[in-house]
Amino acid sequence: MKILFLEPFYGGSHKDVALGFKSHSSHQVTLITLPDSRWKWRMRGAAFYFADHIENISDYDVIFATDMMNIADFKALLGKDLPPIVMYFHENQLSYPLAPGQKQDSYLGFINITSAVVSDKVLFNSQFHFNEFITAAKSLIKQMPDPKPLWMIEQIKMKTQVVYPGCRFGTGSCEVKKKEKTPPMIIWNHRWEYDKNPEFFFDALQCIKEKNIVFDLVILGERPDAYPKVFDDAQKVFKDQIRVFGYVKSHKEYLSWLKKGSIVVSTAIQENFGISVVEAVRQGCFPLLPNRLSYPEIMPDKLHLHILYHSKKELVKKLEHALLNPEKYIDMAEILSNEMEKFSWESCVHQYDNLLENII
Repeated sequence: MKILFLEPFYGGSHKDVALGFKSHSSHQVTLITLPDSRWKWRMRGAAFYFADHIENISDYDVIFATDMMNIADFKALLGKDLPPIVMYFHENQLSYPLAPGQKQDSYLGFINITSAVVSDKVLFNSQFHFNEFITAAKSLIKQMPDPKPLWMIEQIKMKTQVVYPGCRFGTGSCEVKKKEKTPPMIIWNHRWEYDKNPEFFFDALQCIKEKNIVFDLVILGERPDAYPKVFDDAQKVFKDQIRVFGYVKSHKEYLSWLKKGSIVVSTAIQENFGISVVEAVRQGCFPLLPNRLSYPEIMPDKLHLHILYHSKKELVKKLEHALLNPEKYIDMAEILSNEMEKFSWESCVHQYDNLLENII
């Protein structure tokens, strides 16, 4: 089977999923991409670029496109005799939290709605994400003048399925062993942007530092041209703890730092799945995560009490205990690492392949 994979925003988790699927699928995957910049223009114009760069659309059995694509425009440009189109939602522009000073652009959110309606199959990367999207889509449509096309919501529900993204864990064993390291290492491996709430993270670390608890700090993740000032401040405040400060281009080197880590922390206000957390947990890091978003869904119920926190005070308390009692977390880290294996591309690519085969 020949699959045409269209990715208008080739970076971050979008790039990871595209590369992972292309590398592991049993089918022939052709990948056409655009750079991960100027995302609003990608949503408005990617369909025109792709329509112009596909030599013969009839060569393909199915089209796989992601959420920064206007599928309605794409279908209008290429005509009705298209292969089935599958749309995959990494995020959406209806429920995504706004940065300070930003205003909601309902047009971009409506592109997501209409694209889902005209697609043959719609996939979301978590149940949490799907629920958030449906709630926000209903709210937007109800703001429209009569007649309100609420039938669109029901159409989307009928063709939607939750399919978790695969993760690239690298080769070799991920067995968790007692980490003979002093001090323990805290990992931050998220984008340097407002929606990952870095202020909350560094405030919690400051509380730990004031208690004179020793730790190492690794700050990874992609850094945009404009990023929160708190990172520059933190580089000075935690200069004695920092071992890495900035994006690591080599995936192998990135995974090697995760293997050295003891604890991975998320303070995100937006996370529809959490590839970076899953990667760190697979490599042996114990996670401390907010009790919301997708995290309760992807982490095993039996360990929620140890993993999830409700407030900054609770995060500091859990982080302090993990740093001072690392031996108590080895067995839980082992269990979690094994649990995360189900998200490897080797384990989940068959679900993707079977789903696309069934659409044909």
